[in-house]
Amino acid sequence: MSRPVSVAVPRKGRPLEAALERLAAAGGDDAATLADDVSSTLRYEKAITKGSDRDQRGVYDRLAAYSDPDGSGPEYTLVRDDREGHPRRIVFDSARLSVDGREVRLVGREEPFRALRTHDVALGFDSADLVLEEVVGLEPEGVSDLSDVNARIDPRDTDVRVVTGLGDTVRHTLMATPETISAGAELDRSFVADYEGSLCISPRYERLVEAVLGTDALLGVEFVYPDPGQEEEAAIAETGLGVYLTVTGGTARDHGLVLGEDLFPSETVLMENEAESTRATRSLEIALASGIDTALAPE
Repeated sequence: MSRPVSVAVPRKGRPLEAALERLAAAGGDDAATLADDVSSTLRYEKAITKGSDRDQRGVYDRLAAYSDPDGSGPEYTLVRDDREGHPRRIVFDSARLSVDGREVRLVGREEPFRALRTHDVALGFDSADLVLEEVVGLEPEGVSDLSDVNARIDPRDTDVRVVTGLGDTVRHTLMATPETISAGAELDRSFVADYEGSLCISPRYERLVEAVLGTDALLGVEFVYPDPGQEEEAAIAETGLGVYLTVTGGTARDHGLVLGEDLFPSETVLMENEAESTRATRSLEIALASGIDTALAPE
């Protein structure tokens, strides 16, 4: 019997749910049942961690109830959440399922992209943001979509490449106060290229924003950041111009901001470490990418 193909996935959050949905779409009813089980369990645990739900059982009792020691169902583990008091939080650990006739072993990682970079696995799912933050080269011109990303990865730096995006579209969006935008101007990349002054971003996204906008557009621009505990949209409203994530843009509008160009999709991506590719991993990769409009053509 062939060995299962290991696939690194996030332990929690939107990228994990997007990965599970893609695995369910490619793997059939059993995979869909597994995906629903894991997603509903982790949403419930998130609600408990945030204090919006309660459970009389202790965290270890819940962990034992959720996990399948025989290996036929999902297993979970505990991590320290970064909320006040650092409560223990139940997150995904591992599971086995079948996709396109091949056994797959899902392995939970805090940052699956790094597991691929260190050659622990050949395939994995993670946020496109992390790829831009870590390995996409900074050049005068920016990137606007996933098709630009692989060309900006230095092959001497990593063997990891993006296979496809999953379309769970949250976007890095330009936003500004009406007073910042001159009459008739479009709030887009060209606006930033002509702009001089402060641009408010979340501190972790500094390199990402540089990669997306390009170094030329940021000449004369100074990055500033929200105060601790301050909402990003509120900080952008104080600054006048910024970049932050949007789904509907409702929060930004509540702060009086105008939404401009969607700069880059903050979506979950399927990635491959080309140096670790085998016939089995390639076959699984094709099955997982099948039917996705944003699948990238091989170089």
